[in-house]
Amino acid sequence: MYITASKLYDYMQCPHRVWRDEHGPKDEKIEETNPFVQMLWDRGINYEEKVISKIGDYLDLSKGDFEERFEKTIEAMKKKTPLIYQGVLIKDNLRGIPDLLKIMPDGQYVPVDIKSGMGREGVDMENGKAGKLKKHYAIQLALYSDALNRLGFENKKIGIIFDIKGDEIIYDLNLPLGARDNTTFWEFYENTREAVSALLEDKIKNKPAMAGICKLCPWYDSCKKWVTEEDDLTGLFYLGRSRRDKLYEDVKIKKIEDLLNADIEIFLDMKKRDKEFLKGVGEKTLKKDVIRANILKNTKEPVVYDKVDFPKVSHELFFDIEDDPTQEFVYLHGVYERSGEKERFLDFTAKDITIEEEKRAWGEFWEYIRSLPKDDFSVYYFSPHEKSTYKRMQRTYSDVISEKEVEEFFDNPNVIDLYQIVLKNTDWPLGSYSLKALAQYLGFEWRDETPSGALSIQWFNNYLDKKDEEILKRILLYNEDDCKATMVLKDAIQKMSDKK
Repeated sequence: MYITASKLYDYMQCPHRVWRDEHGPKDEKIEETNPFVQMLWDRGINYEEKVISKIGDYLDLSKGDFEERFEKTIEAMKKKTPLIYQGVLIKDNLRGIPDLLKIMPDGQYVPVDIKSGMGREGVDMENGKAGKLKKHYAIQLALYSDALNRLGFENKKIGIIFDIKGDEIIYDLNLPLGARDNTTFWEFYENTREAVSALLEDKIKNKPAMAGICKLCPWYDSCKKWVTEEDDLTGLFYLGRSRRDKLYEDVKIKKIEDLLNADIEIFLDMKKRDKEFLKGVGEKTLKKDVIRANILKNTKEPVVYDKVDFPKVSHELFFDIEDDPTQEFVYLHGVYERSGEKERFLDFTAKDITIEEEKRAWGEFWEYIRSLPKDDFSVYYFSPHEKSTYKRMQRTYSDVISEKEVEEFFDNPNVIDLYQIVLKNTDWPLGSYSLKALAQYLGFEWRDETPSGALSIQWFNNYLDKKDEEILKRILLYNEDDCKATMVLKDAIQKMSDKK
């Protein structure tokens, strides 16, 4: 039972996934690959093929079974073959297939992985920030490096990422994870490798949990069923795996019902006397968990805590973007405009994945904003994503809008992130406070049968391939409904607030 790069990646996404893949109820696993995940795989393969076609001479070991390819890989490295494609590394309980094995001037090999994403995260060239090495890239390179070290073909613990921009990023695995974390990438890898090994061998068994990333997993329905049947704490909004585990470890609270029946004041008193008790779980957090549990289980009614005064203006805009974060490309800016009794949907859409099209669509959006009556319109969006994305786009297209104008737009009290109001001033009888969960609770339904931001990205990529206007219509329909859902939520909060 081998530890592979994909198992390490799965563990980073969800510590339970590794165990469930090996030992979980197979009849509950969704066999069909999520279309968005499939699109990412296909894109990665296409980009890899594009890179490989241009790298010159290399030994292709992509065909054959693992054992056969492993023997040929060892033979090729002993002969000092400069570049090996899809070689197989097997040693002890490790099996890795780096995209490339590249010989260095000292005769040692380093693993190279070709990625259809950026080689670093948080890159900001405008402000001179190179960005951080990505943990999930590093951990995969570490497995290849580990196998190479054990086989005697590398001794430096480094790897290379060849990214979507064509840059070769050196991953020194002896570096610390961050400025405040002295754990090295290599130590992080070793800890993860041991945890994965224990899960594969069923020496330890961890529990499912509900999180935002779960919807892309083939075990989503299975884990959701378990969380519901077990009344697991992660069924509460904003209560994640680590807090769930800490509550069980320190006070044996296992279910939401247990939390409701617990004497929280006793726990808070114990926390004052023992700093390690419920470490990382603050008083406000614990009390909020209890409040949400009571709303979910008992009162079953949404709550607005303080009166909300939304701006009274002639034009209300409900705003949502569609973008492909894997390519840092924004393809749609959607606005549902309400002015008195008049309502209309406007879209500013890029029809190709080019700098020119992205810039054109964004420029038209700002022309529309500038055409509105000054200080007599409000904008509602749901999540900080729009703000951070627009700040990034401003640095790329500074001739479209100045940094000052973007700052002033989002600093305007009439431009409102509705999610922050939901998070700070409301609670709902729901396990998720996503826009879809909230709007559906309020009776709103998306017209598409499978509404999803991830699927919108897939649809857009299909549109680029086929130029089928029906696909584009589906994207616009979905975005319009997202905007209208934001309007429904704003109106509901206003209505609840007016009753206070």
